[in-house]
Amino acid sequence: MPKLWNETIDAHRREVRDAILDSAAALAAENGPLSVTMSQIAGKAGIGRATLYKYFPDVEAILHAWHAREIAGHLAHLTEVRDRTDGARGRLESVLEAYALINQGSHSHHDTDLGAFLHKDSGSHLAHAHQHLHHMIQDLLSEAAQAGDVRDDIPPAELTRYCLSALAAARTLPSEAAARRLVTVTLAGVRPPQD
Repeated sequence: MPKLWNETIDAHRREVRDAILDSAAALAAENGPLSVTMSQIAGKAGIGRATLYKYFPDVEAILHAWHAREIAGHLAHLTEVRDRTDGARGRLESVLEAYALINQGSHSHHDTDLGAFLHKDSGSHLAHAHQHLHHMIQDLLSEAAQAGDVRDDIPPAELTRYCLSALAAARTLPSEAAARRLVTVTLAGVRPPQD
């Protein structure tokens, strides 16, 4: 088959898959994940049930695929923020702020049945994403410590745990402004001590 034909088919498959994931997540957020059926997802996505079953075996697989896609998108965003920012200090501040805003923006799904459902069996994709995030923040902290912007009397791995734990609190904050203030406080905790 010609390359253009293959690209068109692949694009169509991605569109159908995305429609399935978005439809399932919307239904689960509205009615709870345990009430969603394959028929509802097919109807909302505008496809037949037979087509839906070609992509996914059940609702749980769809919701986990949606969650994995969301996490991958968050990591891609953090990587993009890191790569477009100059200077060790700027990269660290920008990535921590972006991470806090992601947490603050996703607080609504963490406090629902959907959040509980997704996080009880989150599996290896969540562990892999957390490991990737941990390494990214640790590298940024190490780089900033070498530049003199972050304390070097505490290992970067410990500072990473501190930052990630502190910024997890953004899930409970009511606004982006509050999340940004939390980043300011977190950064104050990693700055070199004043003599």
